[in-house]
Amino acid sequence: MLERHPIQKLTAIFTGGAVGALIRVGLSESFPHSVAAWPWPTFVVNITGAFLIGYLFAAFRDRPPGQIHHPFLAIGICGTLTTFSTMQLELFNMLEMGETALAGLYLTASLLIGYFALRLGIAVETLRRGTSN
Repeated sequence: MLERHPIQKLTAIFTGGAVGALIRVGLSESFPHSVAAWPWPTFVVNITGAFLIGYLFAAFRDRPPGQIHHPFLAIGICGTLTTFSTMQLELFNMLEMGETALAGLYLTASLLIGYFALRLGIAVETLRRGTSN
């Protein structure tokens, strides 16, 4: 049987999710782009989110699981701020419009830079923690 999540954890995820979604929508509406252009809003939020998730993972990995910092920040805010599905739709639209090179570059850059941003976030927090002791 699955263990139920406490209401505080679910509330933290819900609240963080609302914050992340509002930031995401605001950025997308503030910086529209054409199919033939680099999708900067999605790219920036995904890379920033990868960095933040890495940082938060390292920051909260030694904390008791009942705390709501991680669910609010990493699952809630970062989970809705970043968007895999929008990236997929942008790739689909690029390919449909014949922008194959742009789609390939966008996919490759998103995956590679996102991975390194995650690792950088972990490294920054690990270094910060190591120098603060």
